[in-house]
Amino acid sequence: VQLQASGGGLVQAGGSLRLSCAASGATFRSYAMGWFRQAPGHDREVVAGISYNGGSTYYADSVSGRFTISRDGAKNMVYLQMNSLKPEDTAIYYCAADLSETTPGTLEFMYDYWGQGTQVTVSS
Repeated sequence: VQLQASGGGLVQAGGSLRLSCAASGATFRSYAMGWFRQAPGHDREVVAGISYNGGSTYYADSVSGRFTISRDGAKNMVYLQMNSLKPEDTAIYYCAADLSETTPGTLEFMYDYWGQGTQVTVSS
């Protein structure tokens, strides 16, 4: 499985960004996907996850109500819509695929494949 994340950038606090993740190499509709982030000096943490068919989602408390994860099976894409961004959202964002599960996990080791990351910087 190959994952390509994109859509990061510099935005002011309160602004929005949409991250995209293009997946290839496996049956996209059969596995869960997740977004993680890693800020400087911090461990990588889960942001959101989505089940194989989009019917189940998970959000970290820190982003719940501001971020929305979605997927498009026809395009093999996963998205992370990020609204009301805060400086503490600044991090490298990674998409990840869990080929062994259909529901999203919340821990790094649950995921088998990772994209290269895209930088999100939120200025105050």
